[in-house]
Amino acid sequence: MYIVLASKSPRRIELLKQLGVKFDVIPSQCKEKSTKKRPAARVKELALQKAFDVARKYPNAVVIGADTLVYCKGEIIGKPKDKEDALRILRKLNGAWQSVYTGVCVLCLSEQKMVFGHDVSKCKARKLSDGELLHLAGKHMDKAGAYAVQDNEDPFIEKIVGSKTNVVGFPVEFFNKLFKEFLA
Repeated sequence: MYIVLASKSPRRIELLKQLGVKFDVIPSQCKEKSTKKRPAARVKELALQKAFDVARKYPNAVVIGADTLVYCKGEIIGKPKDKEDALRILRKLNGAWQSVYTGVCVLCLSEQKMVFGHDVSKCKARKLSDGELLHLAGKHMDKAGAYAVQDNEDPFIEKIVGSKTNVVGFPVEFFNKLFKEFLA
């Protein structure tokens, strides 16, 4: 079975490797556009888009697509656009509970098989000073929410309810369940 991860995310690559899965990395080139307003619907749609984008070029491959976002105070939060946006995001999340959603899609076009879904974890951010937020802003520009729980130097999140790997960007437990369903 030829498996492809449709993402260049170092965290997703590392977590999938830890599962002992042999795969190639072929990042999706799709634009990641969604009109979905609900976080769960949006991450599932984007994971599906990414997986299909790569699967069209590799129809015999089992393609894994994923997408992560943060939801807080009625706002869907993705990756920051620039350092100023990162600071705005961190200020919004500062001291607040938020939900982290990751959509995962596993598909193989030639076998006409597909499974997809999402996982959600809740996080509580520490209340940091504006100076501490300024120091963090711009440090994690490639991550939804502009923070990184896997970074020991990032003191932002104080509590996680649910899957920590989901907050990192790839819910290992959920993926295992989904992959078993795909193989069945």
